[in-house]
Amino acid sequence: MSNSFIDQVHYIRIPVRDLAFSAEWYREVLGLQLLTITEDPFAIIKVNEGPFLLILVPTADETFAHFTINNESAFNIGFTSPELIKFHKHLFENGVKVEEIKEDKGHAYFHFYDPNGNKLQAHW
Repeated sequence: MSNSFIDQVHYIRIPVRDLAFSAEWYREVLGLQLLTITEDPFAIIKVNEGPFLLILVPTADETFAHFTINNESAFNIGFTSPELIKFHKHLFENGVKVEEIKEDKGHAYFHFYDPNGNKLQAHW
């Protein structure tokens, strides 16, 4: 098939334990726009001006948005950040669990965790 019926990724759902706290964390610490907390309830987070959304879904289950490879956690959401060093410092200063910046063939990145233990990546 040469043409896809899919236009773009619209949203990714992220499991969280405390919806209001998590929505505020994504707004305050990551600087993303909280559009609404619905009656369902879900928190809808806008990522800048594009159509892409993060949907925070409350759950009491011990589950994460990342997965494992060889029993090591692997991120599944990667954010770009043109000011990677400043972003890393900002997260660290806000008490976020953040790993060291690494470089691989001119590609710099680091991993960090939201308050629910979801592993995320920032790169440039």
